[in-house]
Amino acid sequence: MMQGVVNLRCEATLSVVVGNSNQQLQAIETVIDTGFTGFLSLPSAIIATLNLPWSASDIVTLGDGSETLFDLYTAIVIWDGQYRDIYIAESETEPLLGMVMLYGYRLQVDAVEGGIVKIEAL
Repeated sequence: MMQGVVNLRCEATLSVVVGNSNQQLQAIETVIDTGFTGFLSLPSAIIATLNLPWSASDIVTLGDGSETLFDLYTAIVIWDGQYRDIYIAESETEPLLGMVMLYGYRLQVDAVEGGIVKIEAL
C-alpha cells in the first residue's frame, strides 16, 4: 500500500521516486489526475536533472478536447516497493500521476484538507 495526502488545494497527492537507468533517483510530489491516461508527467527541468532519455513523441488529447504533441522519456519509478519502467510525458505543469500508474490498484481519497490518500493493489 502507498499513502499520500490531500493538499490545501484539495488535490490528492502522492510522493513517488523517479530515476534513470544509472540509479539517479529523485522524490517527486505528484498530483493524482484521473483525467490523465498516461503514467506520469514532469516539467523539462526535472527531466533534464535526471538526464532521462527521449523515447518518442505522441499526440495527446487534453481535457478541453484539443490535441498537442508531447515528448516522452523513459524512466524508472519505485511503485508499491518495486522498480517499474514507465514513460514520462514532458509538460510544464505540476507533476501529474495518471491512470496507467493506477491500473490494477484501488485509489481511496478522504477528500478534506490533510485527508489520507491510499493506493493499494487489487
